[in-house]
Amino acid sequence: MDTDTAYGLRLGAPLNELAQVGQGTPYGEVLRRYWQPIALIGDATTRPMKVKVLGEDLILFRTRKGKPGLLHPRCTHRGASLYYGGVEDDGIRCSYHGWVFDTEGHTTEQPCEPEMGLHRDRMRQPWYPVREQYGLIWAYMGPAEKKPLLPRYDTFENLADDEVLIADDNGVGGGGPALLDFNWLQHWENVMDPFHVPILHARFSGNQFTPEMAIIPEVTFDYTPRGVRSVQFRGLGDGRQLRRVTEVMFPNMRVVASPKLTSGQTNMIGWVVPLDDTSFKIFTIARDSDPEFLKKLRSTHEGKAWKDLTEEEHQRLPGDYEAQKSQGDISLHSEDHLTTTDQGVAMLRRMMAKQIKALEKGENPPGVVFDESEMVVAIEGGNYFEDAVAEPATVGA
Repeated sequence: MDTDTAYGLRLGAPLNELAQVGQGTPYGEVLRRYWQPIALIGDATTRPMKVKVLGEDLILFRTRKGKPGLLHPRCTHRGASLYYGGVEDDGIRCSYHGWVFDTEGHTTEQPCEPEMGLHRDRMRQPWYPVREQYGLIWAYMGPAEKKPLLPRYDTFENLADDEVLIADDNGVGGGGPALLDFNWLQHWENVMDPFHVPILHARFSGNQFTPEMAIIPEVTFDYTPRGVRSVQFRGLGDGRQLRRVTEVMFPNMRVVASPKLTSGQTNMIGWVVPLDDTSFKIFTIARDSDPEFLKKLRSTHEGKAWKDLTEEEHQRLPGDYEAQKSQGDISLHSEDHLTTTDQGVAMLRRMMAKQIKALEKGENPPGVVFDESEMVVAIEGGNYFEDAVAEPATVGA
């Protein structure tokens, strides 16, 4: 009798120290030591906007003079939400009693108080620093004394005359919804899994990219000063090989070259930004001569966009969303059985755990920039076509 059934199965647990992102959680504190993209520049207007980042509800706005601000929504006076506030020249006015806060949370007016508030300087609205760069708004949500410089990336510097920068918050690659409704780690660690590409994106979904991407690659994984890298080799059968380099950079960057195999250094970088423990967005920046580059890059399923698929088609033509969402809202990582092809995922998880310990010791995590001479980060990821390496001659032949 076969007794090895699912009866009595006891499921495991998530790696919450890596997956959770709220204040005080182990990796949530790592994420807060870096600048995070939170919105497109155009999202910050004189109409307050609700923003959720790393489990925190915030209000984004732009003063009439053009300065962006990011404040906690609950007015420090009596708790009314600043979502219903009115934006003015230098700040936002609460709709309840008219207190005004500037973009750094200073209370500048208390109109119901004598002389606009004799002690208004004692009350400050919780706030976070924001910057505008590359078409995105970035926020620093960590301890003020540890605030690093906002880095730049060589991929986006020195644009050609016909090139533009493109910022997007709708994800890339296999389509799917703009707001992803599961844990961010299930997507980020997928970047270090090149072996799913020829299976999921070719054998199951139809060839979503190019014929070359359907080839099972030979892969090496390495630690880098900023994260983990995979180098994938695919013999192309015409005397050439494709060397494809993919990187994850701390704390949540994805450096994945175009699956359409544009040659050379990648022209795009993504950030996997958790909204909370069970939802995230992907912010992407690209440089190209075509402003529609990112929209055209999104793959289809038998010519149909992901959102237009029927339930039967989602089941028959699964993509990244189906594979990652079906792991659960937060995957039960202790149930994973990692093998040799999961080496990159294992290395990433180990390095994440290492950064948690580094913070506990008072050290800085990798890649935070405090020196202006190190502000421009070099990107290696890309598609590189090379002459195939000849097999070594047999001794005595």
